[in-house]
Amino acid sequence: MYLNCHTYYSFKYGTLSPEELAEGASRRGITALALTDINNTSCAIAWINECKKRDIKPVLGIEYRIDNRYLYTGIAKNAEGWRELCELLTACSLDGVPLPDRPPEMEHVYIIYRPEAGIPENLRPYEYIGIMPAEANGLYSSSLREHADRLVVWQPITYDGDTGYKVHKLMRCVDLNIMLGQLEENNHAGPGEHWVNRDVIDNAFRAYPQIVRNTEALLYHCEAELPSGNFNNRQVFTGSERDDHQLLLKLAREGCNRRYGKTNAKANARMESELKVIRQLGFAPYFLITWDIIRYAQTAGYHHVGRGSGANSLVAFCLGITDVDPLELDLYFERFINPHRSSPPDFDIDFSWDERDDVTDYIFKRYGHRHTALLATYNTFKGRSIIRELGKVVGLPKQTSMPSSMRPWPAPNIILMHNTSSATAR
Repeated sequence: MYLNCHTYYSFKYGTLSPEELAEGASRRGITALALTDINNTSCAIAWINECKKRDIKPVLGIEYRIDNRYLYTGIAKNAEGWRELCELLTACSLDGVPLPDRPPEMEHVYIIYRPEAGIPENLRPYEYIGIMPAEANGLYSSSLREHADRLVVWQPITYDGDTGYKVHKLMRCVDLNIMLGQLEENNHAGPGEHWVNRDVIDNAFRAYPQIVRNTEALLYHCEAELPSGNFNNRQVFTGSERDDHQLLLKLAREGCNRRYGKTNAKANARMESELKVIRQLGFAPYFLITWDIIRYAQTAGYHHVGRGSGANSLVAFCLGITDVDPLELDLYFERFINPHRSSPPDFDIDFSWDERDDVTDYIFKRYGHRHTALLATYNTFKGRSIIRELGKVVGLPKQTSMPSSMRPWPAPNIILMHNTSSATAR
């Protein structure tokens, strides 16, 4: 029955961790529900893992909004549907354009609208309308009855209980940079976006059992199995594995001659040994792609620093990826790559802050969006930051809301009531 669940990856909106959301469903005997964080997909893998631990069927989706205005929710039928939903979000983010009021044609998704957000005149076969239990009584006199086969139960999950609701409202104030008394109803979730018993939903829709059946059927036809492994990576650089190896061999040998001279037997032996392992594990494209990125940066006049375990590779040193001599420093290649390693190696390459965006743009344009992704680190509220932010929300002067260790002079004692709910922010 739950097609619209949020975690704290709905930044400054949701209050639940993926573990708390899955555990809450498990305690209530819920066997399937959809995660639909707001304009965010970062919780997908964690959500699938938490559901599998509890024998719950995970479903993936995205709630699309512009600022705080709800547009629609997309729910993926399968991995291809998840790709379609992510592609819409990514395309708008990269192009700097707002999300469309109606999504483009998709083949492997369900789209759910809400009456107050506007409903298209002609619904596509995979488009539905979400009705909250409290709205069921109004269906008798509503034109929505004409779409009985397209109505589904809409019971969002944003927080857990009254305390969670208060935390949610505080976070909305932090997001909007306003005091609690200035928070308007249209800027936060409603008071009913929490768990409810199944009999409450069944009783609300007892005159419209088809709506319940529609919802169950929608969840039944969805699955969230995201394939993982090396096949997600670009498999070749030149067009074939053989050509990749030949190119890497040429570049490494030429680089070895430049770095060590043509008669350094120790360097040549080490290089040939590394190349053998690289070929055996199929990692030649990874070295060549990194070499290509460095080559672009050098032609643009950018400087880089190659660090981490990649500095243990003599091949990387010969390709100019790193400038640390592994022979001189007696660094072992096996710390970076060894025959027992199945995951790709990890090169750490640093660029200056004012050059990084151009290099990133080159990577996206050179290798395409299907093989390129940005990884993000999310900062969470810590003790000092949350006290400072909540102080502003309740209207305390800046110096009063500072932790005592940060105050330039003594301030009155203040008792802050808090709960243990997690809150994650960018």
